[in-house]
Amino acid sequence: MEPINVFDYEPLARRRIEPSAWDYYRSGSDDEVTLRANREAFQRIRLRPRVLVDVTRCETSTSVLDIPVSMPILLAPTAFHKLAHPDGECATAQGAGRAGTLMVASTSSTCSLEEIAQAASGPLWFQLYIHNRRSAEELIARAAGAGYRALVVTVDSPRWGRKEASIRSGFHLPPHLKKGNFPDGDPSQIDATLTWESVNWLRSRTRLPIVLKGILTAEDARLAVEHGVEGIVVSNHGGRQLDGVAASVEALPEVVAAVHGSCEVYVDGGVRRGTDVLKALALGARAVLIGRPYLWGLAVGGASGVFDVLRLLRDELEHAMALAGRATLASIDQTLVRMV
Repeated sequence: MEPINVFDYEPLARRRIEPSAWDYYRSGSDDEVTLRANREAFQRIRLRPRVLVDVTRCETSTSVLDIPVSMPILLAPTAFHKLAHPDGECATAQGAGRAGTLMVASTSSTCSLEEIAQAASGPLWFQLYIHNRRSAEELIARAAGAGYRALVVTVDSPRWGRKEASIRSGFHLPPHLKKGNFPDGDPSQIDATLTWESVNWLRSRTRLPIVLKGILTAEDARLAVEHGVEGIVVSNHGGRQLDGVAASVEALPEVVAAVHGSCEVYVDGGVRRGTDVLKALALGARAVLIGRPYLWGLAVGGASGVFDVLRLLRDELEHAMALAGRATLASIDQTLVRMV
């Protein structure tokens, strides 16, 4: 039977991915409290639908940093797509483009950023891990030259989280796979000396919009605005970094309130249903990002699988908008939700 929702893709993908690679994709850090919380938090949000509203046509298209997209659902940066499918990130980019939305390509891709750009038919942002300033400058210049439209700088990883399932399974990148952006080998550690001054340094090195990924507090959101960033991704790294932090959607209202509309705010973590997207938009997100679900689609069907996961979520969102009495994204606001 063909998958009829995102959850249907998970067991199909698991059968196609090597067990230690599956553990790498699936696992969270330590006790996986935050990994579970990302899903549980959406279930504590209740919807307050309005009735007798003309919902003959519900429009899901929007824009992010002035880039038109068909839905407020973007592809988050995730590593090592060739563990899921031999075409890797190139297939992911093709699926995103076919769906009319945007992919954020990871520094830790198994295809080079240039190969991804060549394969893509839709817009791309580039996620940047700063190992050191020299390699960061090279990646920034390459991304700009390849046509990427923004830099998404991950700021929640001065050290890697302890993903115990991956440690137990002994995960490592197979010898036949390489990190596409570092053919001669990359520095394995993130620069732990990064500070807010580093954001100023990034700004001096690029004209691309800068989005900071990994902010969970109002204090850091205000500092991000003070340092002139164009966007924030409210994110706990899919529960893969510091365990015990808030679910991303729980932290979202605090961050939205702190920025006062000075930059766009997105959220990732635990999105599996169109109603999850609806709830995140009601709490002030401009768009959501998904990670594991599109990797499931990639494993099952390559570019077509990625497209289908996005299609399912877009269709669910459109259906939920109709049932909630919201025909446009602009009509979705905090009055649509309550916490229980």
